[in-house]
This record gives sequence, C-alpha cells and structure tokens, in this order.
Amino acid sequence: MDTSCLSSMNIAGAKQVRSFAGQLHTQRCFTSSSVQALKTSHRTTSLGLRNKVKRSRHGLRALQVVCQDFPRPPLENTINYLEAGQLSSSFRSSERPSKPLQVVIAGAGLAGLSTAKYLADAGHKPIVLEARDVLGGKLAAWKDEDGDWYETGLHIFFGAYPNVQNLFAELGISDRLQWKEHSMIFAMPNKPGEYSRFDFPETLPAPLNGVWAILKNNEMLTWPEKVKFAIGLLPAMLGGQAYVEAQDGLTVSEWMEKQGVPDRVNDEVFIAMSKALNFINPDELSMQCILIALNRFLQEKHGSKMAFLDGNPPERLCMPIVNHIQSLGGEVRLNSRIQKIELNPDGTVKHFALTDGTQITGDAYVFAAPVDIFKLLVPQEWREISYFKRLDKLVGVPVINVHIWFDRKLKNTYDHLLFSRSSLLSVYADMSLACKEYYDPNRSMLELVFAPAEEWIGRSDTEIIEATMLELAKLFPDEIAADQSKAKILKYHVVKTPRSVYKTVPNCEPCRPLQRSPIEGFYLAGDYTKQKYLASMEGAVLSGKFCAQSIVQDSKMLSRRSQESLQTEAPVASKL
Repeated sequence: MDTSCLSSMNIAGAKQVRSFAGQLHTQRCFTSSSVQALKTSHRTTSLGLRNKVKRSRHGLRALQVVCQDFPRPPLENTINYLEAGQLSSSFRSSERPSKPLQVVIAGAGLAGLSTAKYLADAGHKPIVLEARDVLGGKLAAWKDEDGDWYETGLHIFFGAYPNVQNLFAELGISDRLQWKEHSMIFAMPNKPGEYSRFDFPETLPAPLNGVWAILKNNEMLTWPEKVKFAIGLLPAMLGGQAYVEAQDGLTVSEWMEKQGVPDRVNDEVFIAMSKALNFINPDELSMQCILIALNRFLQEKHGSKMAFLDGNPPERLCMPIVNHIQSLGGEVRLNSRIQKIELNPDGTVKHFALTDGTQITGDAYVFAAPVDIFKLLVPQEWREISYFKRLDKLVGVPVINVHIWFDRKLKNTYDHLLFSRSSLLSVYADMSLACKEYYDPNRSMLELVFAPAEEWIGRSDTEIIEATMLELAKLFPDEIAADQSKAKILKYHVVKTPRSVYKTVPNCEPCRPLQRSPIEGFYLAGDYTKQKYLASMEGAVLSGKFCAQSIVQDSKMLSRRSQESLQTEAPVASKL
C-alpha cells in the first residue's frame, strides 16, 4: 500500500532549511522545469527603507527597490470577520458525537483541508486522501535541486478574505502574512517602465478611501471617464446583492456597453482585473465576478489590502492545518489517488477505490478535488441527476505560472503585487522582495501569471519564456532585453495548470452545486461549489466550512445509516 501519512519532515521529501539569501548558484545556468499541475499525474524588522518615489518627465512615478512590510490591518472587529469567526466557533462548540464519524475526503487543497479541519474541530475523524505527493492543490509548490521553491500560482491574501484570516488566527500563524502598502499598482504600457498607483488613505473609511484612490489617480482615467464609470456603477451600489447576482448573464464587455461605460475603462482597468480574478478577458468574464470583487474592495476599508505568505504554501500554510487535523485524531495521506467511486445497490457510496487497489470506507464521503477531476469520476448511475449534470458547464481555465531567476537585482520593481497590463501577462511580483523565505538582496526572482493561457498551454517552456521576456522588456526597458543582452536568466521554472479554477463565464451561477449532494452521505467542497466568494482561496475555505457544517448537521442520520449497514452485513458475515 503506497500511501504516505504526513509529518513535518516529509513535505517535498525533506524538511526545508529556511534561508534569506544566497539561494542561487553563482554560475549561470539556463534550465527549465515544467509541472503539469493537474495531470493524473512577516518580517520583524524592515529589510530596507520605505519606497522612494521619483517623478518622471511624464508626471508618472517610477519605482525604486524597497523591502518593507506593513502592520496587520485591524480586521478582527469587522462584520465579515466576526461572522466567519462565529461559523468557526460553531464547530468547536457543537455537541460531541458519541461515536465520531469517519469522513473520507478526496483532495488536500484548501477546500479539502478546511473541510477536514472543521470536522475535526467538531469531534469527527477525517481521512484526507491526496493523489499527489504534495499538499495544497492549487497552492502546491515544489523545491528544485538548488533548494528554490516554485509554485502553482501567485497567491495574494486580501483583507476581504474573512474565513482565510480566521483560519490563520485559529492556527496561530497570522504572523506568516506579510502585509503590503494599501495600494494597487499598474504598469503603463504606453510609457514603458512607468507605473500608476491607486493609494487608499488609512484615514478614511470605506468606501471613501476607495473613491479617494480612484479620484486621485489622473494617469489612467480622465475625469469624464471617471464620472461615466461611477454612473454606470450606481445600480450596483443601490441594488445590492440582488443586482449583482442578476448580472451573471452578462460579460463585462456587455455590461459596460449597456451602462454606457467608456471603452477606455475596459482597456485601463477591467482587462487587468479580469485576468487577475479569473485568468480570462472581459469579453468572456461574467460581470458578477467583477461586481463581487468591487463590492468587497469598496465596502470594506481593508478589503483590497494585500498580503503575501512568508514562504512556500505547503509548509507555511497547509502543514499547520495538517498538524491540527492530526492532533485531533484525523489523517492526511499523500499518494492516494482515487480510481473509482464504488456504489451500493441503492446508489449511495460504498467506498473510494484507490489506484493501488486499496478501498477506503467511511460514514460520509467528500470530493474536494477540482470540478474537472470530479466530473471524470462521477458514477454512471449519477450522471443524469440534474445536480451532477449541471456541472458540465463548469470548466477549469488554463493558467501558466512562470518563475525567472535573474543574475542581478532589478531596480524598477517594488515590494508589492504589480498589474502588468500586458496582453500575455496578468500580475507579477519580485518575490525576492515580497516574500521572506525567497528574499535575496543580490538577485531578483520574478513570479508571473501568464494569462489568458489557452493558446499557450500546449507550447514549449522555451516559447513561453521567450514570450515572457518580450513582455518584461517593456516593463523593464533599462534592465531587461528579450535577447538577454542586459539582465541574464540564471534559470526558470514554468508550471502549467491545464484546468485551474472554474471559468466564470455568464450563466454559470445556477450550475454551482450546494455542498450537500442529493446522494445521502456524499458531499462536495471546492471554490466552484455554492458560496459568495467565487473562485478564490477564500471561496475554497468557505466551501470547506459549509461542507463540514452540512455533515455535522447530518451526523445523526449518517450514524444511523452506518449502524443499519453494519446490522445488514452482520448476518451475512456469520453465514460465511
């Protein structure tokens, strides 16, 4: 039986030695590594002075290298944080079961681990099965032969993520979030090497801080464009959630045309937002997705404030969840791939059959892997049930994450997330500044999201790096040239995810399933399931809480079913 139970020593094979500099070899090398991610297969002292801003002849600001974290925002008294905390505490205060349910959970991403964590808090025994040899799902990361980490995606933790923030607090790891200046920084494609900022003042409440940030920026939108944009958004501000949900049938582009919003708002703002939110362009993305994000960012003072995790996600976030689950009697097993969901004659789940021949039984079953994987494993007997049939419209979007290590420290960068506004790239960050574990005072490591990626997912790593370098030459015209006549590449890693978060196109909302399925004892978790944060880390965690809540609510029924099943099997066993 090739299953790997977890300890703090066996993530990516060995416990990592944490280092803050000198992570790269001094000699040049040019190698690539491509990971097909879905094949079945804090800082206590400042590391630098605060950003110094230079004015260029265009009036725009060119950025200088700086590395400084900001204090954690006061989130604990916000309504959303308190509501999320109340949901968390409901598991710890729930009635203790006389006999814990054994709940089998497929997938050790945030959704699966969150489901397991809160079930364990409620006194039950989760068994998490992860197909791969790494935790995290879409947060997975790997260590290369030089000891450097490369990740599935560039992960940002927002102030508007109340369930994620509660999770960090419950695990005692809130200090692992490195909070950045409350700003959004956009590259200016028509002025290579220059950036435009939206700075949210700490002295103003929401939504005034967001309105101020928009009004003070005169480099991306003109005053007439701002006014028309604001008028276009009025129905969303006045109509609330009902209006937001009603826009699911429109793309961003269609909504803009309907509301009379100038095209330049799309070019200057919405393209970057769409690619950052769902890795696709505004002509495909449902407007509901944009309005949900704007609502969170404008209605919560610290909603759009961003933080980076201080290191690789498997060790710095996932492993504390695993430790918590194990401390309460649960299990997490790696290299445990599900081959088939076997059914009882009544259509309920009999067991999960693994590829190594093992059969895992439980009192309840949860599938917390991506929707595309689940659709491949839906039993034939379930396929015509509308709950499962509607999943056909939910399809993962391809995305590529690129990491490039350079032979020098780039100067035209910043300790923050940057919106590239490139046709090929979405967001990027110099992780040698933004992340404590990856900090290097001598060389930059850029992590970039290559999106949309549908036309590139099948291309070679070399082609992707060449295209990325052409775009970087526009962002760093004085420092990077496509032919490497300036900054030299030491090495790179390309991580391809053919099917990532579900593609939030119009009319998907009715297809998103509740966590409790119509099959007794079978549940779903994942950011694609019904919850208000769509495809995000917050959505994954909240889906896990909702899934665990459903199981706790059903616990008496599930216990009774298990007892009846045992009583039915007992006479058969005695005859044998």
